[in-house]
Amino acid sequence: MSMLQIRALRLLAMVIVCMLWAVSMAHAQEATPEQLPNIGELLNNGDEGLSNTVVQLFLVVTVLSLAPGIAMMVTCLPFMVIVFGIMRQSLGIQQAPPNMMIMALSMFLTFFIMEPVFMQAWAEGLSPYMDGTINEEQAWISATEPFRTFMGNRVEDGTIATLADAVNRPVVEGEAPSFSLLATSFMLSEIKHAFQIGFVIFLPFVVIDLVVASVLMAVGMMMVPPTVVSLPFKIGFFVLADGWLNITEALLRGYG
Repeated sequence: MSMLQIRALRLLAMVIVCMLWAVSMAHAQEATPEQLPNIGELLNNGDEGLSNTVVQLFLVVTVLSLAPGIAMMVTCLPFMVIVFGIMRQSLGIQQAPPNMMIMALSMFLTFFIMEPVFMQAWAEGLSPYMDGTINEEQAWISATEPFRTFMGNRVEDGTIATLADAVNRPVVEGEAPSFSLLATSFMLSEIKHAFQIGFVIFLPFVVIDLVVASVLMAVGMMMVPPTVVSLPFKIGFFVLADGWLNITEALLRGYG
């Protein structure tokens, strides 16, 4: 490591320590000077220890920033968002329910579906690692194995082989594919499944639009937009059929 990098790491560590020291000072007004932390001792523990601490802090911040993307890659969240988005568009309503509500509903359904996977990953990988009984490599294998099983059951046949051949890295028969390849294949398969279900949802509303447009043309009301007249009929049909509950039930049964 160059001297410039060492100085930059020291400066960053000094800023962090000073911030922590300032916070502790606000809650330690009654403490004696001997009880206050010595910044010099904290910074003079050696370049190696300081560098490791900064690198670990950087990795933690990076993982936290990538958490939403990772959650979308290995869970059913993209599937839920696409299906509900297509369902809203098929009704002809652009802002009801709003995007935030669709995302919130998708997130809660995702947690409801993925709860057994999360609990298994915690019990077999993260919890033993935090207790110190296994190392990082064992924790990664144990924590990702439930996600591998979940994604493997949803991947379309031939998707993994197609992606592996595209990058000239064929998967050896009998060996498990890499986690990145499996996650990419899983996302593509989930998008395909979502559009298949969206097509089925779209068909009844297209029929209603066609019937309304034909009736308007037959009575000579060609200046009236068919979507304006068909919107109440589509909403009424959707409410009478209890569409939100039935479609959500169908999605949950698909994962069950």
